[in-house]
Amino acid sequence: MFSAPPLPSRNQGSRRRRRIGADRKPAGRRRGGEARPLSKGAVDPDPVRQFGRWMEDAVEAGEPQPDAAVLATADRRGRPSARMVLLKGWGPEGFVFYTNLESRKAAEVEANPRAAFCVGWLGLHRQVRIEGPVERLDEAASDEYFASRPREAQIAAAASPQSRALRDRTELEELVDRRRAEYGEGPVPRPACWGGMTVRPERFEFWQGRRHRLHDRIVYTAEGEGWGIERLAP
Repeated sequence: MFSAPPLPSRNQGSRRRRRIGADRKPAGRRRGGEARPLSKGAVDPDPVRQFGRWMEDAVEAGEPQPDAAVLATADRRGRPSARMVLLKGWGPEGFVFYTNLESRKAAEVEANPRAAFCVGWLGLHRQVRIEGPVERLDEAASDEYFASRPREAQIAAAASPQSRALRDRTELEELVDRRRAEYGEGPVPRPACWGGMTVRPERFEFWQGRRHRLHDRIVYTAEGEGWGIERLAP
């Protein structure tokens, strides 16, 4: 996480105000180093395969949690919200995440069924943006993934009323204890309110950091059965 210097107190006056981080560089900030160039001629014609290549690079480079992504949704009035999720699969049919289907993100998808991912690998100076409509994953796929989760994660998913207010931490732990007692040593069934969602991509942007902010940006846009590819100015 980047750390920023403390904001001045009110009694210091506006003369002391300055841009956060102007006097020091947070640890890990890119310092203008060169990176491998990205060009229309070098990328894969298929953006899903190109994403796979970059994911492999991130894993090999030791990027922490390379499958973490920011998921942005919006409500019916267009008010956005965003949160970190884990990508649990991707392919030509879409990019998959799992959630409580009564959560805020699920409610927003229900009202406005479009979303965007942003996957960032800071050590490689790379990010990928993925945009498209969202659909529920089928029950069988959700069952299969839920069954693969650690038992305590299954119980937590069954117990937590995600995005709803709690009295305190103790209330959450009591809910978990109640579920743990209910299931005993038996299997934990997937709750009806928990499942997968798929973002079916219509647009990708691959961003590669370069010197002096002259970054490479390659965009794929769905065109019939294929993809149009173009370069954007940084």
